[in-house]
Amino acid sequence: MAAFRYSFQKIVDLKGSEKTQAEWQLSAAIGELAAEEKLLRELEQERYAWEQKLLHCSEQAVPLSELQSIQLYLDHLISRIVNKSNDVQRAQRAVDRCRSQLADRMKDEKVWLKAKENAFERFRYALQIKEQNELDEMATVRFMIPTQ
Repeated sequence: MAAFRYSFQKIVDLKGSEKTQAEWQLSAAIGELAAEEKLLRELEQERYAWEQKLLHCSEQAVPLSELQSIQLYLDHLISRIVNKSNDVQRAQRAVDRCRSQLADRMKDEKVWLKAKENAFERFRYALQIKEQNELDEMATVRFMIPTQ
């Protein structure tokens, strides 16, 4: 019995490795997004703590210079939060782009796997036809032998 050998197997393998690479890229992008979101939450918590400190200072007699430095630091934190929000949005776009690429790679792989499956089915059908012809020939030879 002949073994099935798909002539485009290297392409099927390539599409599989491209899909795997896209999965890794998506995983890395999701990890980066999670890290950016964590840093943003930490900055927001720090801003909240400094806002509470500013409120506490307004209830007590605190030098104006200290209030100004707290406000300056709060302004700095707000600026960092805005920048970090932009980083989170950039990371989210990267995740979306990676998801889209993964979907494309999965479709490509599926198309090539389906083509391989169809080629195998054609091979199997041709093999069955060949085997059937051989059996028919053997039956014909057996039928002809007793008549001689």
